[in-house]
Amino acid sequence: MKKFISLMEKFLMPLAKAIGENKYLIAIRDGFLISTPMLIIGSIFLLIANFPIPIWNTWMTHLLGDDWATKMSMPASASFDVMTILAVVGIAYSLGRLLEIDAIAAGVMSLVLFFIVTPLTIDFTPEGTDKLYHVAGLPMQWMGSRGLFLGIIVALLGTRLFAIFVKKGWVIKMPAGVPPTVVKSFESLIPGFLVITIFFIISWLFSITPFGSVQDFIYQFLQYPLVKLGNTLGAMIVAYLFLHFFWFFGINGSSVVGAVFNPVLRALSLENLDAFKHGEKLPNIITGDFQDMFATFGGAGSTLSLIVVMLIVCKSQRTKKLSQLSLVPGIFGINEPIIFGLPIVLNPIILIPFVIVPTINIIITYFAMDWGLVPFTNGIQLPWTTPIIISGLLVSGWQGAVLQVILFVLGMFIYYPFIKVLDKQYLEEEKKANEKEDEDISFDDIDFESL
Repeated sequence: MKKFISLMEKFLMPLAKAIGENKYLIAIRDGFLISTPMLIIGSIFLLIANFPIPIWNTWMTHLLGDDWATKMSMPASASFDVMTILAVVGIAYSLGRLLEIDAIAAGVMSLVLFFIVTPLTIDFTPEGTDKLYHVAGLPMQWMGSRGLFLGIIVALLGTRLFAIFVKKGWVIKMPAGVPPTVVKSFESLIPGFLVITIFFIISWLFSITPFGSVQDFIYQFLQYPLVKLGNTLGAMIVAYLFLHFFWFFGINGSSVVGAVFNPVLRALSLENLDAFKHGEKLPNIITGDFQDMFATFGGAGSTLSLIVVMLIVCKSQRTKKLSQLSLVPGIFGINEPIIFGLPIVLNPIILIPFVIVPTINIIITYFAMDWGLVPFTNGIQLPWTTPIIISGLLVSGWQGAVLQVILFVLGMFIYYPFIKVLDKQYLEEEKKANEKEDEDISFDDIDFESL
């Protein structure tokens, strides 16, 4: 086992460090986090408009009128339908801060770049005719999930070029005494002009190719294949094997693997959400909700099952106290106390169920949804701290809540034999520690007569 751990450390530690310290992946992660509150707020309104209880719709219709659901969905559309715009600004702003340049200027410029490479036309067929017109307008299909990957590329590349030109000193210098806001505006002028010119040339060159636009090219040859690959059982299992191996070495596997995999999951979630809003068939089994609410509810390794087993069967003081302290955080998906307190880190006994439980969760959930036993997740963005049963109900109906309970109980059975072995080990250690303490305070060896 020591050789195995050393071998894994040799290969995984450098990889985790490279990914965890990569400025561009950090910018993507933090950029999405900037827009997350708006997406959750939009999801709340969408959830109210589509609450999974039939009597709710009847009651709200009597109260607010027949079109209440459409009006209630407006905040969701205002956030989800322009999700790529929010991501472009957020990612560029985050990368700008990491590169130590004017982050606000980088965000605004990247938004302009995104519009430059996006065809600002809408296909329109007037009622009663078959003729197709191309009219000027904001194409909403590229503002949501379909334009997400190009938005990420534009934000990263545009901000990086902007930083290069700024640090080369290609800026307009203002005299002393000029307000800082004015100084920043003029410093951005030349670098911004150069970057916009580069993207304009790129957009123009693509317009004379069979692809027609950068958007169509990126979607067809990058986003669509990656999303389809990510929406497979094999890809999900492989990603989660790496995620939990990282955690075993004390590295936040969710951050490392999520930096690469989460953009794909987010695009899949947005596709489901768009279909859900329009009452269409949901296209994707694997989404961000699939990951958070079924694969690893209770945190990495689905350790909520482990905590409850510890509460029920463990006898050592160490495990009993730790399970009591970890229960409430675990219900809300926070499992660092159990990962570092049990510990799971560098603990070969718990490594096996820690990897097996989420893998089984993924496989069972995938086939339950594929066979029609459980509805696909609807794409609604819930806080990752939402407890099980509630989260399953909201994203996948009552069937999702029932599936979570089944997976939770199954996880308890898988963790049981392993935690019993560990608990026995801790009991022996506590027994030896108590015996040693008794020896330390023994009076047998004291010569009281000499006193």
